[in-house]
Amino acid sequence: MGLTLPIVYVVADTLPEAWEKAVVETWHIGASVRTQYDKPGDPPSKDAIAIIVVKEPFKEPRIHRALPCGLAELEVYRQEVIYGIHDHWIDPESGKWNYTYHERLTAYTVPGLDKPIDQLSYIVDALCKAPYTRRAQAITWKPWADTCVEHPPCLQRIWMRVIGDELVMNAHMRSNDAFKAAFMNMYAFTELQKLVSERLSEHLGREIRVGQYTHIADSFHIYGAYFDEFQRFLETLQKRTFEQRTYRTEEVLPILEEAREAIKRSLEEERLSGRKGSLQ
Repeated sequence: MGLTLPIVYVVADTLPEAWEKAVVETWHIGASVRTQYDKPGDPPSKDAIAIIVVKEPFKEPRIHRALPCGLAELEVYRQEVIYGIHDHWIDPESGKWNYTYHERLTAYTVPGLDKPIDQLSYIVDALCKAPYTRRAQAITWKPWADTCVEHPPCLQRIWMRVIGDELVMNAHMRSNDAFKAAFMNMYAFTELQKLVSERLSEHLGREIRVGQYTHIADSFHIYGAYFDEFQRFLETLQKRTFEQRTYRTEEVLPILEEAREAIKRSLEEERLSGRKGSLQ
């Protein structure tokens, strides 16, 4: 008897290589499963459990060209996760966002507690006291709130540990859109890993490098609505080399720098107007 939900297990050196292998494997072996977001006529999704290991998260090339957005939007997402640039959009009573990952990781609120919990600082403190601790983790899920909303957090937990002079990190997702979201998630979460490694280096007085990153998804899926687009993606794998399918960071640095300036202007526009800013 086969597995009800297949397991995709990938180990690769770089981030785009790991993502690409995982999403292709999901296409080939994923189970057909309906989702709550299917529209009439959509085929069932391809779905699997995924364990994706990136041995050197910051080895180049670092960016896959098959982004569901532009490089500027990738930079926005990175800054949302790392710096919380859009935490001020959290206002569910006004129809805005219910959460951001940054808010859950750095200002986790619990009914009855007066002060939010900065879980990221806890991780740094815990690893400074005992780099080998198995308790350096942060969660996002709030059962008293997230069971009542249509789009609860996909990221559930991050776990970190120092092995030798390297910081390893696991990110656990309950649900992950393999084709349209997973790469952006992995990119931003490894940036979070880098941020913690830098803080640890400063506190411990020795260099703590970014080590192995493992991305775990209970449901790693390709939506049926994307199948035609995904077929075109598969065709590019046959026509282009891996170098042609990826970006080295230095190649796109001018675009990212331009995006950072546009983000600053956008945030200032939001501060002055109270409305969502534009990257234009």
